[in-house]
Amino acid sequence: MIEHDALSATREAYDDVAPTYAQLFRDTLHDSPLDRAILGAFAEVVHASGNSRVADLGCGPGHVTAHLHELGLDAFGVDVSPVMIDLARQACPGLRFDVGSMAASDIADSALGGVLARWSIIHTPPQEVPAVLAEFHRVLTPGGHLLIGFSASDGSSHATQAFDHAVATAYRWWPDHLAATLRNSGFAEVARMVREPQPTDRRQFKAVHLLARKAG
Repeated sequence: MIEHDALSATREAYDDVAPTYAQLFRDTLHDSPLDRAILGAFAEVVHASGNSRVADLGCGPGHVTAHLHELGLDAFGVDVSPVMIDLARQACPGLRFDVGSMAASDIADSALGGVLARWSIIHTPPQEVPAVLAEFHRVLTPGGHLLIGFSASDGSSHATQAFDHAVATAYRWWPDHLAATLRNSGFAEVARMVREPQPTDRRQFKAVHLLARKAG
């Protein structure tokens, strides 16, 4: 389980900034064709698996959940912040959004064809990430796919790095290190995308998406 203090601090921080956050980030996908591309690839491999049910874990105000729905996935969102979930429900009344922790969900075993965790594990203390990945593994069907988005650390000598995130304490990961953690958690890497920071990015770090598959 994620340390209670870290989880509570993250919840309270995002509750406080939720309306501003939703306003700032609601159109970010429009300016990020590469991010849309990796989400599109994720949607295709999930569809191909035969189970289009997808959880957007750490969904925030729901704009990415809505994008997954537009791509034809049966997507729903989960976030630790009740205020974020209220905003998501208002913005996307036809979709399901639940308050919950991605480290301990009430999703049934092997229920999902896909899990998206896009810049949501960054607030998890690194020593607790394997437990979160174990939860992702539990809820995915054999052959299901996981897409994780995060910011890269400065190099392999810095496997993880804490940084002063605008909302709550956050961590960057060296891609190979997180990929190894995924392998140790029962996932096989399928693809990765590493892009340089864009002028519209609020943090000038390399952005990483890792696409992985649960063994089937």
